Amino acid sequence: MMTRTQLSFESEMLHEARRRARRLGISLAEYVRRLVAADLGGDEPAADPSAVFNLGRSQGSDIARRKDAMVAEAFSGQRE
Repeated sequence: MMTRTQLSFESEMLHEARRRARRLGISLAEYVRRLVAADLGGDEPAADPSAVFNLGRSQGSDIARRKDAMVAEAFSGQRE
């Protein structure tokens, strides 16, 4: 069940919030609901990209240079 409430914003903040909601294709009310839900833990936090970067050291790996040959080798069933 939704409950109606009244909020006060500085005019510039309200202008920017409306602009952001419009870019997202949602109403100002939905935009504010999403912000509150995220702050209260209603949304899962975005994944941290650093979780997949710098997991190891390549130490001179040539995978990037040989990627096409390695993929072709994998599909042909040949192994060194």
